[in-house]
Amino acid sequence: MARHLTTTDDLTSGEIEAVFAEAGGYLNGETNQKLRSKLVINIFFENSTRTRSSFEVASRRLGAEVVSFDAASSSESKGETLHDTAANLDAMGPSAIVVRHKNAGVPKMLSEYVNASIINGGDGAHAHPTQALLDLFTLRQALGSVEGKKIAIVGDIRNSRVANSNIELLTRFGMEVILVAPPHFLPNRPSMRSAWDIREVIGEVSAVMALRTQTERHDSPIYASLSDYAANFKITKELLGDRNVVVLHPGPVHRNVDLEDCVLTDPRCLALKQVRNGVAVRMAILSKFVLGENG
Repeated sequence: MARHLTTTDDLTSGEIEAVFAEAGGYLNGETNQKLRSKLVINIFFENSTRTRSSFEVASRRLGAEVVSFDAASSSESKGETLHDTAANLDAMGPSAIVVRHKNAGVPKMLSEYVNASIINGGDGAHAHPTQALLDLFTLRQALGSVEGKKIAIVGDIRNSRVANSNIELLTRFGMEVILVAPPHFLPNRPSMRSAWDIREVIGEVSAVMALRTQTERHDSPIYASLSDYAANFKITKELLGDRNVVVLHPGPVHRNVDLEDCVLTDPRCLALKQVRNGVAVRMAILSKFVLGENG
């Protein structure tokens, strides 16, 4: 068993099934204080609401003590190296450290300097493994098996760690991923099917995953305004029609840019279920990497 979760590849398919089984139990009302007396540290060098809060709630529901740091108050802003920050945090005796950083590869690098398990809460445009896991869990709730089904990932795919992790995980479980974006938002994945217009593929997919435009990762403005982008890539009620398709979004949502307002209240939109499922999946992840459980 891997000691750290830096990408979805750190988990076998069997381990993922065990994580999902435990997460399902938590959703069904099971309670467990198995992390009582354990310490979980969250160190986020980028802003976060959903992921940080989700890990905090997950840790506390398992009985763990939780300490959270943000970049504005961290020693990195005072000149301390990441290695020294990690060593100091590890000296406090945590069982797990959840890390988010703007640079790809930081969680993997830190894993070489600590005794605690490192869990990647998102690194640059590289990976966000727990988001992909909760997305797959949510898709299976809605669709049953995802094998042989199709999903369109729409938006700023090139700059999205969520997209990267989902592409790796969903294809592993047999789902066909179609990338839908303007050419400058498409990654260099020549083996994958892509489209420049969601209307080309909406009739054949079982799910749509809309992404936020990662404007903070753009070297220069690509669109004059987000409304220009939305004109071609916003998921609307008209686009969905009466189709049997589910809609996911990792958040935060740019209303009327990524998703039309009325789509957010459509029962086919699973964004809030993703948040709820995220706590349960992260509880199971913490259980696994702190205690080596799930079977």
